[in-house]
Amino acid sequence: MKVILVKDVKNVGKAGEIVNVSDGYGRNYLLPRGLAIEATDSNMKALNERKKAEEKKMQQELEKAKEMAQKLSGISLVLKVKAGENGKLFGSITSKNVQEALKEKGFDIDKKKIAFNETVKTTGTYYADIKLFQGITAKVRVDVVAE
Repeated sequence: MKVILVKDVKNVGKAGEIVNVSDGYGRNYLLPRGLAIEATDSNMKALNERKKAEEKKMQQELEKAKEMAQKLSGISLVLKVKAGENGKLFGSITSKNVQEALKEKGFDIDKKKIAFNETVKTTGTYYADIKLFQGITAKVRVDVVAE
């Protein structure tokens, strides 16, 4: 019996896959519990349309992320903070500080997507990586200056 899985089923397959199962397993377990639907022509067409719509949506998000990465790559942020002798900061610069500086420039980015390669505890120039989408990151220059 061919069925289309609605949810992930252990040892059978993932949601959206078309699998062959025994008639009894399909009729008595998968279908009554709503884990799968029969692989009829109309259900197959609906599945294909849903997959096409998801691919189109992913493509649009990818284009949007590439555009945002281009805009962000040209940005340089200047963060003025209190510092002691030899440029040592009182505290450190975190992703939240970068998020707030980007918000002032008109970019709304989640602080969890911002990461530094090293800890920022002295004045100087650093680069923050911003993960926008799978495989798409933007580097933003962050200049830390003493007040």
